[in-house]
Amino acid sequence: MIPVGDTEVRGSGPGILTIALIVINVIVFLFEAMMSTPELENFFRTYGVVPAQIMQGSGLITLFTHMFLHGGWMHLISNMVFLWVFGDNIEAVLGKVMYLAFYIAGGLAAAALQILIDPASTIPSVGASGAIAAILGAYIVMFPRSQVKVMVMSRVGMGMTRVTALVFLGIWFVTQLFSGVASLGVPTAQTGGIAFWAHIGGFLFGLVVGFLFRGRAGRLPLTESA
Repeated sequence: MIPVGDTEVRGSGPGILTIALIVINVIVFLFEAMMSTPELENFFRTYGVVPAQIMQGSGLITLFTHMFLHGGWMHLISNMVFLWVFGDNIEAVLGKVMYLAFYIAGGLAAAALQILIDPASTIPSVGASGAIAAILGAYIVMFPRSQVKVMVMSRVGMGMTRVTALVFLGIWFVTQLFSGVASLGVPTAQTGGIAFWAHIGGFLFGLVVGFLFRGRAGRLPLTESA
């Protein structure tokens, strides 16, 4: 299931900071696309999070820079779709300054758990998914009844349906949790190049923030449909 829309906060307008984050990620990716394979590998090792280096106290800046790097078009597009669909409501609740701080803190929390799970890994982790997972965690608490419009693809074609955020994001988190547990024992603590524990760490951080600001979110009127 691919999210394509949700129940918006009425009158909030476009999420300007959410759009800005998407633009920054796209620009950085276009810069990556101009690199040769050896240059890109070196770029990821320089600016992606390498747990073993962090544990040695080096490369700490990568805890921030890794959030704006992506390993391919599908990696970028999937992350930006989730950010576009779910980010603006959280931005409306927190306000731009707090939302940016929350986004960065979510990415840091995500990286921290991934490092804790596999502190000896020498494989760089990149992507905005940890920070976006924090948005999803906050969203499921703040807007559990929001209607998420999803595209469902099957062998007979594709169609649109709506499910509550509680169901959609609940399924997403359970999937990440099972995948994360299954990845334990693999040397990189990753399966298929996906840092599942970063997603889990970001989501759990978002849950905490969501509970803290749930009252504020409850006072915001929502549109009638996604």
